[in-house]
Amino acid sequence: MSQSARGTFHVTMNAEPPYDVAEGAKLGRVSITKQFQGDLEASSTVQMLSAVSEVKGSAGYVAIERVTGALHGRRGSFVLQHSGTMNRGKASLVVMVVPDSGTAELRGIAGTLAIDIVDGKHFYTFEYTLEGSA
Repeated sequence: MSQSARGTFHVTMNAEPPYDVAEGAKLGRVSITKQFQGDLEASSTVQMLSAVSEVKGSAGYVAIERVTGALHGRRGSFVLQHSGTMNRGKASLVVMVVPDSGTAELRGIAGTLAIDIVDGKHFYTFEYTLEGSA
């Protein structure tokens, strides 16, 4: 049975200088920490790789994020995989749980997480299933 979790999160970014600045796109790396509030009370660490093109508003990124805390009161961790693009300002983002990455009370978790940014504030909606939960 699918469940939904909602809340906010705060992001702290530690960008490194681009590691490849050849013509076409700059390639970069960012370390991120997050604090989640709401139905997901957790912290996370993220490693992100990005490509920012010479065309304004066009870029792509991939990231791996380990989330540790409590989801609707169930404690454990899981890993999220991000894949995002911006095509001249039009965004596309998929964030999904890496299969079999759940631990402790979150073992068997699967799902997708949507991110919305409104007036600089980050919101999440996490649609998930938890194997063995009713």
